[in-house]
Amino acid sequence: QVQLVESGGGLVQAGGSLRLSCAASGSRFRINAMGWYRQAPGKQRELVASIVSDRSTNYADSVKGRFTISRDNAKNLVYLQMNSLKPEDTAVYYCNAEGTTIQTMGVMSFDSWGQGTQVTVSS
Repeated sequence: QVQLVESGGGLVQAGGSLRLSCAASGSRFRINAMGWYRQAPGKQRELVASIVSDRSTNYADSVKGRFTISRDNAKNLVYLQMNSLKPEDTAVYYCNAEGTTIQTMGVMSFDSWGQGTQVTVSS
């Protein structure tokens, strides 16, 4: 199993910045893609940004130009730099990782989620 732990959430005023971090741990795994999702109260979870092993990225239209996703492949870390935050960015942010692990029975796919970190942007 691959475990993900997020950090960096908090309360910030509109226009401010936050940086989220997510660390992956486990044994004999390789991550193909990592991403950040968010879920606001009463809404479905949505993709915020993703990054694959070649560092190509994808962003939700609502965060383009304000958020930047990056990863440290050697340390199995992914970051989300959030600038020019808006009240509508308020949500629980979840880290996600997809890849493969080497198990006794062979190579297995995994799709892991972190526990989530709250981001609140006040107006």
